[in-house]
Parts: sequence; structure tokens; C-alpha cells
Amino acid sequence: MITADRLDQRHDPRPEPTAVDAASLESASTDVDALTLGRRIRDRRTARGMTLGQLARAVDRAPSQVSAIENGKREPRLSMLRTIALALGTTVDELLRADAPSERAALEIAVERAQRGPVFAALGLDPFRVAKTMNDQTLQTILALHNEIDRLHRERAATPEEARRANAELRAEMRARDNFYPELELKAAELLDAVGHTGGPVSHQLVADMASHLGYSLHYVGDLPHSTRSVTDKRNGRIYLPTQQSPSRDSRSPILQALASHLLGHEEPASYGDFLRQRIETNYLTAAILLPEQAAVRYLTEAKNLRRISMEELRDHFAVSYETASHRFTNLATARLDIPVHFMKVHESGTIIKAYENDRVRFPSDALGAVEGTTVCRNWTARTVFDVEDRFSPWYQYTDTPSGTFWCTSRIEKAKEGEYSVSVGVPFEHVKWFRGRETPHRAVSRCPDPACCQAPAGLAEKWADASWPAARTPTSLLAALPTGTFPGVDQTEVYEFLEQHAPAAALAAD
Repeated sequence: MITADRLDQRHDPRPEPTAVDAASLESASTDVDALTLGRRIRDRRTARGMTLGQLARAVDRAPSQVSAIENGKREPRLSMLRTIALALGTTVDELLRADAPSERAALEIAVERAQRGPVFAALGLDPFRVAKTMNDQTLQTILALHNEIDRLHRERAATPEEARRANAELRAEMRARDNFYPELELKAAELLDAVGHTGGPVSHQLVADMASHLGYSLHYVGDLPHSTRSVTDKRNGRIYLPTQQSPSRDSRSPILQALASHLLGHEEPASYGDFLRQRIETNYLTAAILLPEQAAVRYLTEAKNLRRISMEELRDHFAVSYETASHRFTNLATARLDIPVHFMKVHESGTIIKAYENDRVRFPSDALGAVEGTTVCRNWTARTVFDVEDRFSPWYQYTDTPSGTFWCTSRIEKAKEGEYSVSVGVPFEHVKWFRGRETPHRAVSRCPDPACCQAPAGLAEKWADASWPAARTPTSLLAALPTGTFPGVDQTEVYEFLEQHAPAAALAAD
């Protein structure tokens, strides 16, 4: 890039047609690169009918030096740039404009940049001169092939390691912000005000009004792609939704998630990290609309004063799902109620799907610090709740861990991939604000101590080479799972099952 500090500030006695303000020169020079500058010089030269040799003589330089500048291979000093501008009857700031002088020049610049990038180097291709005789279609074809190879390369680069690293980085950011994003709260408030929401649960009609306000119409169809919750036609302002709604999902959420992506200006994600961030922002904004900040904080503050905070009551008050209520509580708990908190969504296999914490709890993680895809301790509330017969009442439990004692409330929710537990927990010193604090249920977790919930050595040795389980973990999660023989499978559970169901004769022989 051409930058002001790269330009020679020595005095040049030759005048310039128009004075250049130093601040504007610095601003312009940071936005233009050598290729664009070179093309603008060449375009101006040819427009004046000058040959390369004539310009070289006018600026007292060898033709090869001027050619290198025009081809973007050399960055001129400010004194030389002034001299060139004078010879061409223009100004320095005109030459430093960031836009290409023509569509053809923009195409040539793009091809030149592609040749200097990693794709050509990785393929071992020698750069070629973009000649005037090459038609636009040839250059467009070369550029299209380059862009597709680059896209495929980036797609292959989205390895499980990258996914886990992106998860860890995003979680660290959420922890640093206490999972509270004021800019998203503001967008939610502005949209609610725009459609006249004055309080109470956000109705389906109000959500439809939001869509209309943003220029979208809702269309319910029976042939929506099975892998999608909604499809947005941005060109025609349409949001397509399934005619059959899942009983486990809030029918308002797919609409709000589609609108959230529009409000946030999301583009096609360039990396797995972008994909995760967009998903977090979309879910956050959706929850902030369904549980508006002022109303939710007022309700939770009153519940805290009465020492009866409850995810079930928060869910019922705002007519949302238990998971949405739990998510929203993590947004507001620390920033607005001064309560540190952790949240987990765990598949029935024991695999962590989502997790957040700022309360010192230690989630299992891999070497990269990623939590999603690891297996939670079998003694934690998120796992013990699956063994509870009463699925209608909330399950409360204290768990003593190496990092302290935590109280959790958990509930089972069903989805097409199986059952999940959704859990919210706090350190022991903050349980006084919650309903369920009097629970007698208590467990001890010594994880990551291998003796805590891994299979006994004898059992593992017996069955390790004789078992072959197939994971029930959702396939959409596999990209983020840690490496292992059977990602998403609790091996101890498998060994115990095999031991229990082995033929009696085989057990007797052992």
C-alpha cells in the first residue's frame, strides 16, 4: 500500500498545478494501492497521447522505471508523484483516487492481484503480463477460476481445529462482555418501538408487523428444504416458512431469526468464526425482542428481591421456550443483576452442544480450549436430569466440584436429534436468589480426575477393542467435535452396557 510515511517529504522546487492538503493526501494514500495508482497514471498518459518514453523524459527517469510504476511494481516517492502529476496536467490527489479509472482497468487490477496472491503461488503458476490484446472475457474467466479455487481452499481450511479454535475465541469474548451486547439490545428496542409494542409477551401478529415494517412478507409452504427453518428471498422481500411447525419450537423464532440477519446486515460467512458469530448475534437479537430488556430486567429484579428467580416462571411470563428464557437470563444476569452464571445445552449422549460461563465453573475442554463436542461429567446436573422420572417438574441439584460448589436448575427438551438438557447454574453464594435452593439433591464431581466418571480400568481393558458404537450426536455438530475414536460417544456408558448385556456364558468364562 502507498502510505504517507512511505512518500518522500523532501522539498521539490517544481510547482504543482493544485496544492494538496497534507491531511487529505494521507487519507487518500492509505486507501489506494500501487496497482491502482499505476493504472491511473497509465490511463492519464494514454488519454493525453503520450508514449511511455515521452513521460519518462518529462520526469527525468528511465522508461523502465516509469513502466514499473505503471505496472504497480514500484511505489513512487511524493516528489516523483508530484513530478508525474505535473507532466500529466493533473494533481496528486487525482492520481491517488482509490477507484480504478475504467472497468477494463479494474479487471486488469483484479487479475494482477490474483497473480500475486497465494493461489497462484500454491499452484506453481508463473505470473503473466496482462496484455491489451486479452479480451475482457478471457480475464473474467481467469478471475472466476481463481476465485473458485480460493473459495474451495478456504472451505477446506475450515478444519475441526479451526472450528474448535473459533468456538474458544468467541466464548472468551462473551465472557469478557458478561454475554451482554448493548448494541443488540438497542436494535431490539428500536424495532419494538417501531411496531408499537407497549408491554407484555410479543405476539405472533406483532412479529408479522415487524416483518412488514422491514419490507418482508411471510409465506408458509409445504416444500421448504428439510435442512432449513426458513428461507429468505431478499430480492423479492419474502420469508418462506414451513406450514408444519415443530411442537418443540417457538413459531416466532424462525421469523425473528430471518429478520435479525437482515437487521444486522449479515453477509455470507467467510469463515467458521464468522458463521458462529452470526449465529450468536441472531439468537441474541431474537431473544432480546421476545424478552425486551427493560421488561425482563424489571421482572427479574422483582424476582430477585423476592428470592424466587425461576427459569420456568421467566419462560411463562414472556411466553417463550425454556431454552430462550435460559439464554436470555445469561444476557442479563451479570450485567443487570450482578449474578455470575453458567449455561449448558447437553445432548442425551452427554455431548456439550452449547455452553457459557463467567462464574468460575470449569467445563471440560480440549487442548485448544474448545468446550462444544466434549463430554460433560456424568455427575453434573446436565447429565443426572436424564435419569429423573418426573419430566414435568424442574430438577435442582448442588454439585461439589474442584472449583467450588454450584447449584443448577435443568430441564429436558426434545428435538428431532433426540433429547437435550438445558441447564442454568450459579455459584453457591448466589443460590439465595433462586427458587429450588432448598433441594436435597447433591452430587460430587472430581472431573477432570480420570477416576470420576471414566470406566474402571478393568472394564475399559475388557471392552475397548471389542466395542463399536454409532454416535447419536447431531451430525451438524461433528465439525466442531474433538478428535477421537468415536466423537460424541460416552465410552464408559458403552462399556457398562456391553457388560450388562453380554451373554451369561461369556461372563462366566471371564
